[in-house]
Formats: sequence, C-alpha cells, structure tokens
Amino acid sequence: MTSEQPRQSPGPPAQRPPAEPLRPPTPGSSSTDDKVSTAPAPAATVTFVDKAERRRGWLRKRPAPAAAPTAPAAAPAASAAAPATIPAQAAPPAREGKTQTAEGPQKTTKRPEPLPTERPPGTPPDPWHAFAATAERPPGWFRRTTRRFARSLIHEYALVTYLGVLMAVALTWPTLRYPLHTLPQDIWDPSRQAWQIAWIGHTLLTDPIHLWQSNAFFPLADSYAFGNSLLGYAPFGMIGEGPQAAVLRYNILFVLAHALLLIGGYALVRQLGAGRTGAAVAAVAFAFAPWRLAQEGHLDIISAGGIPLALAMLARGHGWSLRRGLRPDRRRPGWAAAGWIVASWQVSLGFSLGVPFLYVLGLLLVVIVLGTPIRFLRRPAERPILGSRLMLIDLSGASFLAAFSFLLAIPYFRVPDSGPAGTEIAFFSPPLRGLLIGPAESRIWGAPHQVPRSSLGWPAEMGLLPGFVLYALALAGLAFSIWTLRQRLLLLAALAVTIVLTLGTNFYEGRYSYLPLFGHLPASLGLRIPGRLMIWATLLLAILAAGAVAEFVRRAEHLSEQRIPPWPGPWLRLATFVPLMLVLVEGWNATAHPVAPAQPTAMRTVSGPMLVLPTGALADQTVMLWSTSRFQPMANGAGGFGAARQTELYGKVLSFPDAASVEYLRSINIKRVLLVRGESAGTPWERAGDIPVDALGIRREDADDGVVFHLDDKQTPSSPLPTPGLPTQPAQPTLPQPTQPALTTQPGVILDR
Repeated sequence: MTSEQPRQSPGPPAQRPPAEPLRPPTPGSSSTDDKVSTAPAPAATVTFVDKAERRRGWLRKRPAPAAAPTAPAAAPAASAAAPATIPAQAAPPAREGKTQTAEGPQKTTKRPEPLPTERPPGTPPDPWHAFAATAERPPGWFRRTTRRFARSLIHEYALVTYLGVLMAVALTWPTLRYPLHTLPQDIWDPSRQAWQIAWIGHTLLTDPIHLWQSNAFFPLADSYAFGNSLLGYAPFGMIGEGPQAAVLRYNILFVLAHALLLIGGYALVRQLGAGRTGAAVAAVAFAFAPWRLAQEGHLDIISAGGIPLALAMLARGHGWSLRRGLRPDRRRPGWAAAGWIVASWQVSLGFSLGVPFLYVLGLLLVVIVLGTPIRFLRRPAERPILGSRLMLIDLSGASFLAAFSFLLAIPYFRVPDSGPAGTEIAFFSPPLRGLLIGPAESRIWGAPHQVPRSSLGWPAEMGLLPGFVLYALALAGLAFSIWTLRQRLLLLAALAVTIVLTLGTNFYEGRYSYLPLFGHLPASLGLRIPGRLMIWATLLLAILAAGAVAEFVRRAEHLSEQRIPPWPGPWLRLATFVPLMLVLVEGWNATAHPVAPAQPTAMRTVSGPMLVLPTGALADQTVMLWSTSRFQPMANGAGGFGAARQTELYGKVLSFPDAASVEYLRSINIKRVLLVRGESAGTPWERAGDIPVDALGIRREDADDGVVFHLDDKQTPSSPLPTPGLPTQPAQPTLPQPTQPALTTQPGVILDR
C-alpha cells in the first residue's frame, strides 16, 4: 500500500532521529500513514536482504547509524519490551519526485519535504543569487533588424522575386546579351519609348515646369502627351545620359516589367487561395501568354504587372480571399495603403491600360459600398467589414488616385484628336477567330498560324491567342477546381464580358459594349485598340486554371499519403509540374533583337531648333533616341497625335534644299537642318548634300558624318541688274522635284501609339 501526505509549507529544519536501514516488514506487521511497525527479524535474514538489495542496486548503501547516547539502565529493558516502531520521519530523504518502496507485501512511501524557498533570517546572502535573478538581456534594435532582414530574404515572396527575375531574364533572352546595342522586336517604338524615359528623367531634374513640352515635335505644345507617359519610370530616367544609356535603361526595364508580371500574377492568385504550384502556373501563363509577344515593342503594354499586384495588396489589406471569404481578423490596413500607391503608379505608366484598371477599381468600390450595409443587416453580430482606419485609407487612397489621374489626363485632353473614334476602333477591332491565332513572335505558333494570321487586318493587334494550354486548364477548372461552383460561374461570366469588350465593334458594332465605355474618350489616351483588353481575359483564364492545378495537387498529395509504402509520392509531385512546363514552352518567344543605329557625331554638337533628315514616321523615332545627349528642340517626332502636322512637314521638306522648303522651315523657326549621309541612301534626300545653296541664302557646313545647313544666316543673294548691251546670265536649271511617296495608312488611323 502506498500513501502520500499533502505537502505542507516549509519550515525550519528540525532535529530528527538517525535513520535506520529499511527492512522488509514481517507478515504480522502493520503500516499506517504515519509509521511502520515491524517485529525484530533475525540478523541472518537482515544481512541477506541487505546484500540482495544492494546487488540489484535498488537500495543505496548507507553509512552505519551513529551510536545511541547513553541512557539509564532501565531504558534497554523498556525498549525490548515495547514493540519496535520506526517513525516515518526516520527514513532517509529521497530524491525529488521519487519514492522509496520495500520489497514484500507492504510498501512504504514518503515524499520528502521540499527545501525552503527563502533563506532563514540572519543568514548571509547567497553569492549566486545575483546570477540567478539576472534576466536575459533582450536583443537590441540592430540585432532585431538584422534578424528580421535575414528572415525576409528567405520569405516565400522573396524567393518568388528571385525566381521571377531569373525566369524573366531567361524567357526574354537575348535582351540582356548586348543591352547597350540591341532593342527587342524592332528599333522604332522601343527607340521612342527609350527617349520618353530619358526625357522624363531629364526634365524633372532640370525644368519640371515644362514637363509636357518635350524637345520633339517643335514647336507644338504638350508634345509629350502624344503617347503613354511612362511617368512611373522617371527615377530610372535620371540615371545616365546619351543614347547608349537610354538603350541600356530600356532593356533593363523591359526585363523587369516581365518579372513584375510574374510576381504580381503569383501574388494575386496566391492571395485568392490557390497553392504555390497553381499560383506559379497562373503567373507564367499571365506573364508570357503568346498574344503578349506581339506587344514586346511596347513597354507601356508590357508594364502591366502593377495591376495584379495592386489587386493582391488591396485584397490582403481587406482580409479577403476568394477561397476563404472575408476574414475581418486578417485585415491589414498597411497593405491596403500600399495597394492604392501601386495602383496610382500603374496609372502613371499610361492610360491605355490605366483607364480600364480605373473602371475595375471603381466597380470594386461600388461592391464594397453596397455590400457593407447588406452584410451588416444580415449579420449584425459580426465585426464590421471595414474598420475606421481601413475606411479612412480607402477613402484617402481612392481620392488620391482620382485626383492624380485627373491631373495626369489634362494634357491629353488638350491634344488635338486624330480622327473619328468609331473609325479607329472599327479598324483595330479583332474578329472572334483572332482568339485562336498566335503572333509571328511565338516560336511555337508563329509559323503554323502564318496563313490564318495573314487574313487579319492588323495582325500585331489581332492575334490574341492566350495559349491553348491555358484554354485547356481553364476549361478543366470549370469542372475540377478548388473554387466553388458559384465562384467558377462568376469567373466565367466575367470572362465572357471581357471577351465581348475585346472584340470591339465586332460584337453588335460595339454599341452596347466598347463604345459606351471608351468611344467618347480622346484618342490620345490610347483606348482605340480593343485587343489590349485581352490582359483581363488572360488574368481570368489564369485564375480558373490555377483552381484546376491546385485541386490536382491536393488530390495528388492525398493519394501519395495513402500509399504504403509511399514510393509513388515523388512521381505524383513531379506530375504536378507538367502544366507549368507546358505553359513555359508555349510562351517561348522568337522576338528579334535588331541593333540600334549609332548616333551621328553631329547630334552631339549641333544646337536647335533643328530638323534631322531623313525624316518620316519611323525614322523620327530613331532621331528622338539620338537627341538624348542634348535634348535639342527639333521638328522631328513620331508617336501618333501630331500626325496631321507631321504629314504636312514631310511633304514640305521633300524637296529640301530649295526656296519653298527653306521658307517653310523658317516659318516654324527652324534654324538648322542636319542631313545624316549614312541614313539618306534611297531616300529623297540622297543628293541633298551636294546641291549648291548659295542662291538660297543659307550656309552649308560639312561634318564628319553629315551636312549641316544653317538657315539663320541673314545674307540674301541680290539678283544682278541687266546691263544694256550685255547678255543676261542664263537661268539656273530647275532640278526635278522628288515625288511624295504614297501613304498606305487609312485616313485618321494612327499606326503606333
């Protein structure tokens, strides 16, 4: 029998009788909680028990008990007559948490009294108390910051950023092979947009008041608003000078724009509730869809990664997920504020993608405003959807975005329109079969789709294939997905609306779809190409595909856990990456990377206002890149919305140098004309550098790689009066005037933005 007394408060140590060796009780003995009574046992038995116990290690060897003090003679007799009683306190103290038991039918246990927690009064202080009472010193701000920074380097989104940049470099190769000399797709639009980034950085550092009065299109006003502004890339434009720096800057931003597409797509789909594999498939399908390869020459269209990234931040800030719904305990107002900032940055890159994005954000705000009271009436006991802090951030963020967009759009509304909106929208509207035709820049579908692509009116904007693998995964996601049936139907409805808008006027002439939303806006906003709305259709297809891939991964992991032994597990996990590999292969590009023309030496010395020959809608884009050394005012320019004036300029200077062209150039305050000999072969100005100009009142100066005509000289040749009796000077032969090349563009249609 084992008994245990409750613990008592510790007290000062008392004098206890010496303990005797533990002996097994005899059959006639009794045991209580306070004492154990035993009968005397023979010495041989006791010795045998002691040896056996010590041999088993059950009982420690104890020192011999001290001799009892001398007592009167009657004491031994009394002790012999009385039964032997061993107090319970006589047992030696045992270790903490252990009890002593004796072999036999009766067992005795006694938990020792705990040691006192406080020292008795009057005792000297414990020298080790200072060490035991000292608390561990918390880490300082430097150590905490270092640890937090080290953890952030291995966070999931940090790893996604590393992989996104590496994949962008690989899938845009060879963009960074010769980043100082080549441009992706062609040398026209990339040259102009490289000039835009350089100009915005230059003017913000030198003369920010005249931001919209660029050096091109002289003397037109608001000439920087003739295309998408790319204002968000201004910090990059402040680094470096000259054409080579502009080309390098453009190539780096081109690769980073693809990386941001990957990161933003992954963040959005991950926030909606998909797994890592599903989010990776959606991100790659969104960033490298085949239709996007035809837009590689337009950095403003490639720079769409801020759209999914801003939506992901706003959803995270409001604690909302497509899979788990609204969770008020997951609200993060800081992420919501970051989402509004990223949305403003995205709008600053251009209105061709910014205006549809503003429509989507406005629709989301309407849903929140209408859904908040409805949810409160249905579930009054729950926390409010929007806290006071989050509501203030949403109100401030939306107001700032609206004000910033309005101020940014003012110069675009001052730009003269290029023609009727319906005509341009109808010209660029893709047919329904364009959703199945890949662009020429696709390595997989470029050659097989050459014949159907030739039937399109404008193949670069009408070949809108997002990928057959993406179509298949999205179709599977309608029946096999982690999203609920209701969510899948909503995604399907949104996809149908987006495709209808993408078709432009090819769906009931756009009267009920595209024209009410975008037809009334000026052409300078770049909204007259409906096919660029394919970005939203691709995003919705990617979300549906992510649901199917995530469900496949979930079932594969469940199946591998049920197998015994689990040897098929690695093979099933490897099979989950097959959709990712297929999407990567379908996004493989065959984009050309031509060498940018070298800058003429005279462009670094001639001052403006000037005109560079040869000039034209394509040649002027290279001239704009050359001007990034000094940003001289020049009449050259391309980019869309000075089309009427530029067409007049091209016609007036075709015969330069002659009296009519010189007079026209002087009327628009052009002081110098630079003829680049290396670029003039095969143009109307091939022999312009050899024609005598003395009779025109201008001065010609030969440069290393060109000819400079100075129109600001005031010398005017005086015609000699006829002297009687002397023959007059024969008239100068009239040179044949070059004919103006026929324009192949439809009236009112802008070739590039």
